[in-house]
Amino acid sequence: MLKLLPVFRIVTLLEGVSYILLLFVATPIKYFGNDPQYVKLLGMPHGLLFIAYIILAILISKDMKWNNRTLRTVLLASIIPFATFYVEKKFLRKSNAKH
Repeated sequence: MLKLLPVFRIVTLLEGVSYILLLFVATPIKYFGNDPQYVKLLGMPHGLLFIAYIILAILISKDMKWNNRTLRTVLLASIIPFATFYVEKKFLRKSNAKH
């Protein structure tokens, strides 16, 4: 499953960017500008990236030798803005150098 690590790293970054755009760009435009088109545009891709992030994190957790606490941290990062960037730096970047 370590062959999924490069894919997970890409999904991690894209999920983080899509979440930030959705929260800090599209949602304010929807509510303050009365224009929901950006939420509609970004919502589906973000949802798919979120699901991919969760599935890939679970799939690679055993090969990465993550304990339950680390896996929970990685999963929780998917709902906290900017936290997926922390995951990439703390848990994925250093492990990619090892393998």
